[in-house]
Amino acid sequence: RAGRANPALLDKITVNYYGTPTPINQVANISAPEARLLIVQPWDRNLLPELEKAILKSDLGLTPSNDGTVIRIVIPQLTEERRTELVKVARKKTEEFRVMVRNFRREANDKLKTQEKNKVVSEDEVKRAQDKVQKLTDSKIKELDKILANKERDIMEV
Repeated sequence: RAGRANPALLDKITVNYYGTPTPINQVANISAPEARLLIVQPWDRNLLPELEKAILKSDLGLTPSNDGTVIRIVIPQLTEERRTELVKVARKKTEEFRVMVRNFRREANDKLKTQEKNKVVSEDEVKRAQDKVQKLTDSKIKELDKILANKERDIMEV
């Protein structure tokens, strides 16, 4: 749900751990004790400043507060502007997936044409297979559109 604390929110953030960029969930325990609060508890307290910097530098718009033992992150209420931004991001990601599906279709059709050219399959078989590939492509794109519509509704719900 949009606007709720979820430990997976921090999965993409990496922290400098002894000179190595390491995902935050590999150096700390992340929990969501309340709907709008994340707590990051590092296994090594010396990492607290690094974790705080990494969270601030991320483009998530979160403000961590360090109390010396854990980092608390209050998830702010989503504004209308932020909701609109999130919808744009969701649309962009969905379009990237549509392009991926279409690329799979193109690759499959190219392989079919190559097989036809090499006389491995007949023209009729290629046509039937291309129709199946097109139907599968259409169904997957329709599925993506349905997921996007649900996500947009979820994000815009106050």
